[in-house]
Amino acid sequence: MTDSTGSGQGGWRAPRRLGPWLGALLALGCVLGRAAQPALSGAEVNWLNRVTYGVDARTVERYQALGRKGFLDEQLRGAQDEDAGLTQVVQAMATVRIPAEQLLQDADAEGKRIQGLASEEARQQARQAQNQAANQMLSETARRHLLRALASPNQLREQMVWFWLNHFSVFQGKGNLRWLVAEYEEQAIRPHALGRFRDLLLATMTHPAMLIYLDNAQSSAGRINENYARELLELHTLGVQGGYSQQDIQELARALTGLGVHAGPELPKLKPEWRPLYLRRGAFEFNPGRHDFGTKTILGQQVLGEGFPEVERIADLLAASPATAAFVSRKLAAYWLGREPSGALVERMARVYQKTGSAIPDVLRVVFESREFSATLGKSFKDPMHYVLSALRLAYDGKRPLNMKPVINWLNQLGEPLYGRVTPDGYPSDPSAWSSSGQMVKRFEIARAIGSGNAGLFDGDDGQPATATGFPRLASRLFYAAIEPALAPATRQGLDSAGSQQEWNTFLLASPDFMMR
Repeated sequence: MTDSTGSGQGGWRAPRRLGPWLGALLALGCVLGRAAQPALSGAEVNWLNRVTYGVDARTVERYQALGRKGFLDEQLRGAQDEDAGLTQVVQAMATVRIPAEQLLQDADAEGKRIQGLASEEARQQARQAQNQAANQMLSETARRHLLRALASPNQLREQMVWFWLNHFSVFQGKGNLRWLVAEYEEQAIRPHALGRFRDLLLATMTHPAMLIYLDNAQSSAGRINENYARELLELHTLGVQGGYSQQDIQELARALTGLGVHAGPELPKLKPEWRPLYLRRGAFEFNPGRHDFGTKTILGQQVLGEGFPEVERIADLLAASPATAAFVSRKLAAYWLGREPSGALVERMARVYQKTGSAIPDVLRVVFESREFSATLGKSFKDPMHYVLSALRLAYDGKRPLNMKPVINWLNQLGEPLYGRVTPDGYPSDPSAWSSSGQMVKRFEIARAIGSGNAGLFDGDDGQPATATGFPRLASRLFYAAIEPALAPATRQGLDSAGSQQEWNTFLLASPDFMMR
C-alpha cells in the first residue's frame, strides 16, 4: 500500500517534460488498473462516501456484490463480521479490560495517598504522574474509537456511534471523566447505536459519565440540581421547542435525585426500609437515601415516588413523546443530509419512530431512501472526522495504522477532538461550521502530510515496531474504480499538473471534490 522508495507509480500521470516513453508506461498502468475492477458511477461513489467514512476496496467489493439495497440492509443491521486482528487489538486495551469502577477506586486511593505525602514537591510530582496516566487512558480511548472507525466493515454503525456521542455529549475535561469516557462509549452508546432510542436514552441516564458531567451525581432531596434535567429535555429528547415548562424541569430534577456514582467497596448507610430499593451497577448507583419520593407531575403525567422505577418510567415517557420523535428525527436527518431537512421528511421519520417504538434503523431507512438524501449526495462538506478518516481509508486501503497520535492531533487542530466538546450540545453537523479559511489551511497541511509520507502512522504504538514507510499509492485500482468517476474536470486537470507522486496525492486529498460527501 506504500512506496518505500519514494518513486512514482502506475496511476500518476507524468508531466510532459519527463518524456513520452515514461508517460506511455504510466498510461498503460492506468489502463491495467482500471480494467482490474469495474468502476462505479459518480452517484454510487457519492452514496458510498455518505453511508461510510469513505470508500476502501472492501467496501466497494461488498457494495458490488450486494447491490445498494443489500448493502444498506447489512449496514443497518451492523451484520458484517469484524476483522479478527482489529478485535484482538481492541480487546487488549486497558480501556476495555479494566472496569470504570476499578479505575475510579484506584484514582481515589491515589488521590488520598498524594494528600498524605510529606512535601509539596512530592505531591506535585505524584499529581503530574496521575494526570499523565489519565491522559494516557483518554488517548487509548480515542485510539480505540478511531481504529474501529477506520477498519470496521460496519461503517454505518461507526458513524452512528459518533453521532450519538455528540447527541449525548460529555466533556472529558470535567472532574474525573477521563477515567469514564471509555466505558461510557463502550457500554452506554455503542450497544444501542443501531437499537432503540429508548434503551439508548436510559443507558445514558444511568451512566456515571453523564451524571457527573451534568451535575446530577450529588443532586438530592432538599439540594436539587436542575442542570441535567434541563439538558435532558432540551438537548436529548424534546428539544427547545418541545413544549415543556420550567415546572417540568423542576419536577424532572426531583425524579432524578439519587442517581449518582459510588465506586468504593463499602455501601451507604440506609434505613432498613430503603435497603431493598438501593441499586448499584458498576460505578453507577441509585441511592434512595438521597431520593425525593414525593409524587411528581412531568409533561402532564403523574409519576409516583417509587425510587428507581421512576427513572425507567421517565425514559419511557420521554422516548415516546411526539416531540422527541420529531426532534431526534430532525437531528438525524440534518446529520445525514448535511443540511436542514424538510418538514415533510421529518414528519415521515417521526411516524416511523413512533410506529416502531423508536427503532433507529427503521428511522434511518426513511432518510436513506428519500429524494432529499439523493439530492444532497456529493454536496455536503465533510466535518473534520469524516475528512480525516476518508483520507486515511483511501490512502492506506486494507492496512491498519498502528499509531493514532497523529490522527488525534489532526482532529485537535481541526477543532473536533474526541470527547472534547466543552458544552453539552455536541459538535455541529452544519457544514458551515467547518469551512473557514483556517480550516482549509489545516486540511491542506494534513493532505500534504498523508500524501508525502506515512505521517508517523506506522512508526509503532504501544511499543510495537514500525511496519511501513514511504508515501501511499493513491493512484490505485481503488482510485479508478471509486474516486475518479466522481471527480470534476477541474480536479482532473489539477492532478494532471502534479510534478511528483507526492504532489499528486496532496492535490487529490486537498481537492474540493474530496472535501465533499
